[in-house]
Amino acid sequence: MDRMPLTDDEATLFASWFHALSDPTRIRILNLLSTTGDELGVGTIVDTLALRQSTASHHLKVLHDVGFLRRRRHGTSVLYRVNANCLERFPSAADLVMGRLRVDAAPTAPGWVAEPA
Repeated sequence: MDRMPLTDDEATLFASWFHALSDPTRIRILNLLSTTGDELGVGTIVDTLALRQSTASHHLKVLHDVGFLRRRRHGTSVLYRVNANCLERFPSAADLVMGRLRVDAAPTAPGWVAEPA
């Protein structure tokens, strides 16, 4: 059999990714960061998308926690950018869930989701 069922850990990981993408504000934030191709601070994100800072910070944390964003401290600011490695491979998660890709052919989460040390 070429296709194996997802493990509980894989299903939990993929559910966290899909959950992170289930909010229109998070989609807008990812789109902004993807289309600018640059690091942006919370203030710029707030101004561009007409969000409250607390709202933006919450959504940025969710996206960062699942690995879609990277962040770095620059002085007193935190700058965010898309984790290109993660987003490049995200479509394979949908294929795995739908049974169109073998589980053993998929990248493992820690190798491409986690930020480098």
